[in-house]
Amino acid sequence: MQWYEEDVEAAIGERQSCIYDPKTIFYGSSTIRLWDKLYQDFEGFKPVNLGFGGSTLAACVWFFERIVSPVRHPDTFILYAGDNDLGDGRHPEEVLMFFREFMVKLRERYPAVLFYYISIKPSLSRMEIIDKIIHTNKLIEEEISTKGNNDYFINIFDKMIGKDGRPVASYFQDDGLHLNRDGYIVWREVILNECLLR
Repeated sequence: MQWYEEDVEAAIGERQSCIYDPKTIFYGSSTIRLWDKLYQDFEGFKPVNLGFGGSTLAACVWFFERIVSPVRHPDTFILYAGDNDLGDGRHPEEVLMFFREFMVKLRERYPAVLFYYISIKPSLSRMEIIDKIIHTNKLIEEEISTKGNNDYFINIFDKMIGKDGRPVASYFQDDGLHLNRDGYIVWREVILNECLLR
């Protein structure tokens, strides 16, 4: 996990520099970290961006205490992770296992926080594993549906698929993996509609 250290330190610095007591935690991979207008997009919800580049669900578990645990009393926790696990060759069942481990960490620290998992997005650069993405999303959605009332699944996948059945190219940067501003606008609307305005 040493290769994450620089990004982990940056996430810790982000938390430490927050000028208020965060109420909405955004945590996960570079799709969260690179959301440069996150604070403006969720102004009023006292967000903090604790994403770190390249992170897998396994890494989110590993670094939870260092990055997240010092936040004292969040109301809402929003996670995006699992994308890179599949990109690294892990199977959907392995991703589910790490998701379960993450939920143990989360509930030990924040028993009553509202939790939202953003589904793994369809990416132009990862079309070769699109079936694994769909299967992983289904596994995690089913897992969440069996838990308590404070756990929710946000289906971002369907919002990013065009009429041709492929990811909408205009939502992505040139690498076909990371979102551009148009993509983040879609995410913002879905997140606000499905959780923060619940």
